[in-house]
Amino acid sequence: MRLDRLCLRNFRNYEALEAELDPGVNLILGENAQGKTNLLEAVYYLSTGHGFRTRKEAELLRFGGEFGELEGHITGHGREQTLRYLLFSGRKPRQLYLNGVKRKTQGEVAGTLTAVLFCPEDLLVLKAGAAARRRFLDQGLVQLRPRYEAALTEYNRILEQKSRILRDRFENPSLLQVLPEYSQRLCQVGALLISYRARFLRGLGQEATRFHREFSGGRETLEIPYRTVSTITDPFAPTATLEQQLLEHLEAHRTAELESAQCLTGPHKDDFDATLDGLSLKSYGSQGQTRTAAISLKLAQRELTRVDTGEEPVLLLDDVLSELDPGRQDFVLNQIQSGQVFITCCEPGRLTKAGKTIRIENGEIK
Repeated sequence: MRLDRLCLRNFRNYEALEAELDPGVNLILGENAQGKTNLLEAVYYLSTGHGFRTRKEAELLRFGGEFGELEGHITGHGREQTLRYLLFSGRKPRQLYLNGVKRKTQGEVAGTLTAVLFCPEDLLVLKAGAAARRRFLDQGLVQLRPRYEAALTEYNRILEQKSRILRDRFENPSLLQVLPEYSQRLCQVGALLISYRARFLRGLGQEATRFHREFSGGRETLEIPYRTVSTITDPFAPTATLEQQLLEHLEAHRTAELESAQCLTGPHKDDFDATLDGLSLKSYGSQGQTRTAAISLKLAQRELTRVDTGEEPVLLLDDVLSELDPGRQDFVLNQIQSGQVFITCCEPGRLTKAGKTIRIENGEIK
């Protein structure tokens, strides 16, 4: 899969851009704050329907612009397609088109372009809090399983409604009458999330273990066990079983939730561990080990996407190599010999022969 041509209008700091892209390595060069990461974010948006630095579409528009446009000419699955987004500064919803035909939802264009992003923040995901790892899980699953995004959106909507009931029930006690209905629905959708996450992490763990073992010269074994609510005895069980076990967990915490006016437990608290030879990476891992494990996770995600879709996803490397020592740089570069790759902030002399160099200055190609 590849992005052959990218057109932008009023996106981030780009007033207008048209770029013909290389099917191999695209090396994006320029000084800081010139628009290199913005270019990668545009490719990522075409793949996922959202940016990786913000979820607010108004922030993706060029300063002072009332609308923005992204268009990608894509080759994949044996055919050429055109994907186009129109973004607006006000409350007007965005518009999306596939091959000139207007589509209603992101799910209708999912898989047109698949991409895996690796940015400096990913190097810290294993040392950060659980929210960062859940976000990593969600981003990976959304591309592979369009139904997962719908379930996640629904879960968050119900979670917010239940939280509002818990907060407002002191002033309006009658709200407690509908609380069981929200808990029931939360467990139904939550069971789906757990099922998706468990299977994704199992496949991701198998590939990440392989990459990390190669990365470390066979000296370390990386594992990423899934952590969800304690009543879930087997996250691979049928969703009806998971739903019942979630309900048991919520019932056990009912009094605590009422007293705290918060939703204390559920898949919105999920996490996964990262261990090296059985020891917690977060507690005992060195900076080099943490970065190696993070890179292994991203390369594993790319491999899962390739196997699942049958095509090599576009790989986006944003200012990552500068964070790594020469040995780790070499390992990453050895993994990008196939498929289309976009790299920012790397040593130009090492890659110019592998593809195309794009020089960015103040939101323009020079």
